[in-house]
Amino acid sequence: MPHYLGIDVGTSAVKAILVDERQATVAEADVPLAISRPQHLWSEQDPEAWWQAVQSAMDGLQRDAASALADVRGIGLSGQMHGAVLLGQDHRPLRPAILWNDSRSFREAHELEDKHPGFSRIAGVIPMPGFTAPKLLWLARHEPETFRAIRKMILPKDYIRLKMTGAIVTDMSDAAGTWWLDEASRDWSDEVLAATGLTRGHMANLVEGSHASGIVRAEIAHRWGLRSDVVVAGGAGDAAAGAVGLGAIKDGAAFISLGTSGQLFVTTETYSPAPEAVVHSFCHALPNRWFQMAAMLNGASCLSWAADLLKREIGELLRETETAYKRPSALLFLPYLTGERTPHNDPYACGVFFGLSPDTRQADLAQAVLEGVAYSFADAKRALEQAGTPLTQAGIIGGGSRSSFWTRIFANVLNIPIMRYQGSDKGPAFGAARLARLAATGEAPEDVCTAPDVLETIAPEPHLVELYQPRIRAFRNLYQSLKAEFTRGAEGRI
Repeated sequence: MPHYLGIDVGTSAVKAILVDERQATVAEADVPLAISRPQHLWSEQDPEAWWQAVQSAMDGLQRDAASALADVRGIGLSGQMHGAVLLGQDHRPLRPAILWNDSRSFREAHELEDKHPGFSRIAGVIPMPGFTAPKLLWLARHEPETFRAIRKMILPKDYIRLKMTGAIVTDMSDAAGTWWLDEASRDWSDEVLAATGLTRGHMANLVEGSHASGIVRAEIAHRWGLRSDVVVAGGAGDAAAGAVGLGAIKDGAAFISLGTSGQLFVTTETYSPAPEAVVHSFCHALPNRWFQMAAMLNGASCLSWAADLLKREIGELLRETETAYKRPSALLFLPYLTGERTPHNDPYACGVFFGLSPDTRQADLAQAVLEGVAYSFADAKRALEQAGTPLTQAGIIGGGSRSSFWTRIFANVLNIPIMRYQGSDKGPAFGAARLARLAATGEAPEDVCTAPDVLETIAPEPHLVELYQPRIRAFRNLYQSLKAEFTRGAEGRI
């Protein structure tokens, strides 16, 4: 029986998932990753650490499912978007990769917007420090020798492709997040590249996510126990891969991704830029499809942070908080631990607890965190509505989707029904495995990329929806009241 492998290069872990022809999970492996923050606003990882993590994940799959690995016909890759992996003459990294949640290039992003306001409609969104293009302007200014040594600029998952196949290739959805792609024509924009001192010669070749990008090299296939003809699909950025895994490939299909970061994602059949709403309009991982997305830098990572701070296990803290829950919290939490993208485009924004008292308990703090993240999605929903994309229901995927309680909070804050799915926490890696199958077999996406079984649908509760409305307004007011202080505080650290 043919099998397909999906590998997701995330920020906090590499996940590998092996599925059979029925799309049932045969085996999976997770290997954690560390982030380096050498300076304020910086976030970096060593690309070789990704490759070592992939190797470890494959070792685990070999131990658990060697015979299934021997029947793998295709491999799909997904990964964290926007990261700058800079290769020199020998195709080795010149420095640590600068990640999506790195905000050092905020000045360069503003310069791009001021000098080239028309480019936002080409690239699908206004330039922000998280994107790849401003990072290269920062490098040219602050590390000119490294900038001059760049021969190729690739994205995180594509470094794994290079190691696996020797090919320098990316897919449309991941390329979309660089700010160099002409989203409408699905090709690099020479004009936008030139604005950052690059040419298309610096860039990877482009393929659709469901098309083949190369074959696994013989020595890698031998080490992993694979056939000699395993196809590697173009793959996808994590958001689009999650959509493929969820079957969100038709116009209007919507979902919430609640992983390290957060996204509110809607598939569109046409390219519909709305940069004025700080909404991302990008190419999907499948041909002739696009998506609109509100992107938040802080998702389930906020709960992990709070649990670590309180020295509590996440599941235990969630159970305690759910037991104590009666109504919206009197506390407010701004979840901007690493700044924010939609709707504020504010790299200086910080996390804040507001309303503490001697009576505050750990469960109160945890509830405020859960609600604060949900409130940021209320901002995202409003941004999509401003972009002409109303939301009437959504699925939910990512690690945060494992909590029915948190999903209930989301349903009441957003005032829409939300579906939890079987295996929803496997999203991007599972989507990558589906892209691998499409690349290997040529099947129609509609036949493969179906929605998973619904675990439960959580409907909004009218009395709680009403109680949450003033808390959402207070959340928005709190950010606006502190915005200038965030900027002043950051300027004192830079």
